[in-house]
Amino acid sequence: MIIQPVSCLRGELTLPGDKSISHRYAILGAMATGTTRISQFSQSEDCQSTLRCLKKLGLGIRQSKNEVEIQSAGWQRFQKPRELLDAGNSGTTVRLLSALLSASPFTSTIQGDDSLNRRPMERIIRPLTQMGARIEAVQDEYPPLRITGSQLRGIHYRLPMASAQVKSCVLLAGLMAQGETTVVEDVPSRDHTERALPFFDVVLTEAEQQLKVKGPASLKAVQMEIPGDFSAAVFFIVAALLVPDAEIYLRRVGVNPSRTGLLTLLEDSGARVERTNPREFNAEPVCDLKICFSHELLRRFPAEISGKWLPNMIDEIPALAVLATRLERGLRVRGGEELRKKESDRIKSVVVNLRNLGVQVEEYP
Repeated sequence: MIIQPVSCLRGELTLPGDKSISHRYAILGAMATGTTRISQFSQSEDCQSTLRCLKKLGLGIRQSKNEVEIQSAGWQRFQKPRELLDAGNSGTTVRLLSALLSASPFTSTIQGDDSLNRRPMERIIRPLTQMGARIEAVQDEYPPLRITGSQLRGIHYRLPMASAQVKSCVLLAGLMAQGETTVVEDVPSRDHTERALPFFDVVLTEAEQQLKVKGPASLKAVQMEIPGDFSAAVFFIVAALLVPDAEIYLRRVGVNPSRTGLLTLLEDSGARVERTNPREFNAEPVCDLKICFSHELLRRFPAEISGKWLPNMIDEIPALAVLATRLERGLRVRGGEELRKKESDRIKSVVVNLRNLGVQVEEYP
């Protein structure tokens, strides 16, 4: 790949469907009884891994361009897969599907590629085991996971860290368990699952950092539309803010507050970002964005980011690092340890590539 410098950046883009939401809608559609139709479904390999695994559980799945149709007899009727479930490089697939497998009356194995099989899964093994599942893992925490499902029981579980995937895993398992399941979240994380559940006819109670569901629940099939992926949009946003005379328009961007911490911080720092045409797709806030070159931003952006900001911008740190190379005061980022536990150590990757470009970077442990 050869990348050439540009002197002008203008145009209009419509973003692909959000990956995080696509995973969740597909899995909820699989749990529901009937035919769920999802438009603007992400074509990413991670989301395709989720669909392939669901097919192996006996689901009828049809795809046409960006639309997916899922036919299901409900979560009680999943079929024992005839082969290993392969999640590829998708940690979301492993973490969310493990909830479904834990409540199914058979033994199955889910694994990923070499990279994913080096990522610890103890965070989901612990609560699922408390609910009654039997899970065998390499060194008690690494995939492949051999899961023997059973009748789950509801639990009261406090998340040890901000993690939307662990939260979603426990909530999904709670829908198939006997009794009430409570998830306590001290630090908020992205809330796509919570926003989606009521559309599938699930009663979700939210109060004082607690989320409660009662099982066993019957989910109904629905029709859903997925907004554009903000994590994809952010690279174009940063580019437009840095290129003189740039002006770009991004259409149907998902602007869920639990995802757009960086956008809010940019706006507060003088970035020329205009939100227009606000609307909602299934309780997910959506708008169009106009972004222009912003010299004032380079002076006003804060010199340090940590604490409350990080959970709502964790996936945007690589793009933020590019922005940091142009800030007058530089930038210090603390609290992004979760990036070391992705499919690769994203902190190290960002540091290595910035140094290759001649940028002075200090990496913290």
